[in-house]
Amino acid sequence: MNPSTMEIISTVCFGLAILHTFLVSKFEHIAHKHPEGSIAQNFWHFMGEVEVVFGMWAAIFISIYALKEGVLVTDENHQAIGGAVKYLEGLNFTEAAFVFVVMAIAGTRPIVVLAEKMIGAFTKIIFVNQKMATYKSALILGPLLGSFITEPAAMTVTALILLDYFFSDPNMSRKFKYATIGLLFVNISIGGTLTHFAAPPVLMVAGKWHWGIDYMISHIGWKAIVAILINTNVTAWIFSKELKGNLVIKEKHEAWMKPTWWMTLVSLIFLGLVIYTAHHMVFFLGIFLFFLGFAAVTTEFQDKLKLTESLLVGFFLGGLVTLGSMQSWWISPLLEQLGDLSLFYGATALTAITDNAALTYLGSLVEGLSDSKKYYLVAGAVAGGGLTVIANAPNPAGFGILKHAFGEDGINPMKLFLGALAPTIVALICLQFLPDLPLNM
Repeated sequence: MNPSTMEIISTVCFGLAILHTFLVSKFEHIAHKHPEGSIAQNFWHFMGEVEVVFGMWAAIFISIYALKEGVLVTDENHQAIGGAVKYLEGLNFTEAAFVFVVMAIAGTRPIVVLAEKMIGAFTKIIFVNQKMATYKSALILGPLLGSFITEPAAMTVTALILLDYFFSDPNMSRKFKYATIGLLFVNISIGGTLTHFAAPPVLMVAGKWHWGIDYMISHIGWKAIVAILINTNVTAWIFSKELKGNLVIKEKHEAWMKPTWWMTLVSLIFLGLVIYTAHHMVFFLGIFLFFLGFAAVTTEFQDKLKLTESLLVGFFLGGLVTLGSMQSWWISPLLEQLGDLSLFYGATALTAITDNAALTYLGSLVEGLSDSKKYYLVAGAVAGGGLTVIANAPNPAGFGILKHAFGEDGINPMKLFLGALAPTIVALICLQFLPDLPLNM
């Protein structure tokens, strides 16, 4: 390893950003000690917003980059050959933009109502009380839908359902909420592995390694289903006392003007087009502009679009891309030196401190990886995707939707880690010990 000065600086900023994510609840606590509306309170509230952490440290890094390397260096033909602008132009922010658009569309009323109906239909086949059945349905069916509508969309829809039916219920304990958000993050991370286009860490390598749906279902997907079923049922059993009785439904559901079938169909078409063109930012952003027009025309059947929340999540991921792209100097050599099982558990641990899609992408750059190492890298990355808010690209979306249900101090990162730890262990066991299916499609 012979890192450049800028790579070392980027790693320092990356480490400070990770440390910052574990201090956001402390910063929120400090904010509440200052007068309402004061500059000090607003500053500490800003420091306590986890969605701005990586964007803020990325901005600091880019400022240092510009001071050292220049803002934009050009040759005699005025072509960019260096500087901070050249560096940013060389990065791929498509995933950040995609998550922003998908989260905004998936959080609209027609999509959420449709998901609720699907989960409600699934609930009827579970022979337990209404509250328990809805809980299980949301945390089983919702994440598995992520294999088809993408993980960011599944996270948005499932988190909104959990917010309406469980996290807004004052009778649900804080312990239940941490266990549930940990379970949600793990289930979403592994639930998108039935296909090769829905989970960001799989998407990064599927093309290069020629992984199709048959490979994903037989090697990872079916094991993920087993883990989701075990984790959800065990968590529901542990909190069975809190999940007894009827659901407490927020009043807004009764006041809603229900979307018509054609509004839902049009929304699904927009969502499908965005997913289909996920790798083409210019195209799906154009589609999104047309969707905004559709939402304006049908405004009486829509909730307020979650543009701010979606933009913050996109900002978070953009910052992660800016800093994460310079971490290959230490991650790539580490991946090359590890054995199969060491890589499996190492990938899980590394995922907790760096986005799992970035990790698998860096792994795809390592030439000569064996088939077993490829499997264990991706399996470990998806298994550890629920341990922290930065571990999986859709996590900031769920975090942003659910954080206000945890009170003024928001979500404590360590308690989130502990809430996701047991489901992660179950996922690791299933992915390591369950056999591959002899599936040929």
